[in-house]
Amino acid sequence: MRESFYIQNKLRKNNNNMKVAIVGASGAVGQEFLRVLDQRNFPIDELVLFGSSRSAGTKYTFRGKEYEVKLLQHNDDFKDVDIAFTSAGAGTSKEFAADITRFGAVMIDNSSAFRMDDDVPLVVPECNAEDALVRPRGIIANPNCTTIMMVVVLKPLERLSHIKRIHVASYQSASGAGAAAMAELQQQYKEIMEEKPVTVKKFPHQLAYNVIPQIDVFQDNGYTKEEMKMYNETRKIMHSDVQCSAMCVRVSSLRAHSESVWIETERPISVEEAQKAIAEGEGLTLVDDPANLRYPMPLETAGKDDVFVGRIRKDLANENGLTFWLSGDQIRKGAALNAVQIAEYLIKTEFSK
Repeated sequence: MRESFYIQNKLRKNNNNMKVAIVGASGAVGQEFLRVLDQRNFPIDELVLFGSSRSAGTKYTFRGKEYEVKLLQHNDDFKDVDIAFTSAGAGTSKEFAADITRFGAVMIDNSSAFRMDDDVPLVVPECNAEDALVRPRGIIANPNCTTIMMVVVLKPLERLSHIKRIHVASYQSASGAGAAAMAELQQQYKEIMEEKPVTVKKFPHQLAYNVIPQIDVFQDNGYTKEEMKMYNETRKIMHSDVQCSAMCVRVSSLRAHSESVWIETERPISVEEAQKAIAEGEGLTLVDDPANLRYPMPLETAGKDDVFVGRIRKDLANENGLTFWLSGDQIRKGAALNAVQIAEYLIKTEFSK
């Protein structure tokens, strides 16, 4: 707690000179960080980009100025950094966390490295923004993409009645596996059309014209690591005893994930109640007009900030059940946007004091 207090004071002190770092700047999420920060007019006085030996030396333009990616090293490069957005994988985050936070920078980490650590808050601003204020290690974890999008929808429904159980099937695009995976999917379709051997490197099987009922590695209980993330992270974010059973599937869309969700609540929630709560919910857009074939789809939600929700109906198998469909951009709200929103909350609540 003393360390958290020190960080908050440092942030207030540096309010007039905001220095931001992006670790993993050349990746899909790193590039999205640059776009989101620019589009939301995030206050940046100094920007520094970091990457691996493969990307070091690469140059990117941000707000009319060119920046060169520096090699991430164990040194004092983060001495004057206020906020560091990291998206270079769990191994890199664990290895460099001490270097990043040593001088008081807030590390907002997009990997799975610290999500379930008791002394690291796991934050979705629409659900539990205030958790970001208590960060003993100077680290705030960004949840898994599918979890983020689901809990944004669950939050207004939880206010109506406590959610006891969740069953969810995800339909996750190639973007969830990174920029190289997106390129591989496009390459696979091209190879198929040209009747060439299909390249399979980023997925367990060919993804083009296919769906793969596996994301991440299998655990001893038969669930994948991705599916267990949804179970554990949902409970931590919502401060809830909710039970969540997930089936995570990779589909051949390029960008934006979708989910089919069933919830059981303590009391029945009507379709009208749910629609109203979602329509008024933060970060949500209701697209629920089946009579006119209007419902969320990845082609329409890619590149958008909100989570889009439709097909809201009563669960025929459970009198206290409700089911719905959601779709959202995995790289934006599922990653970069959520992290930037966390930083915006810190600025609003801490820098202004």
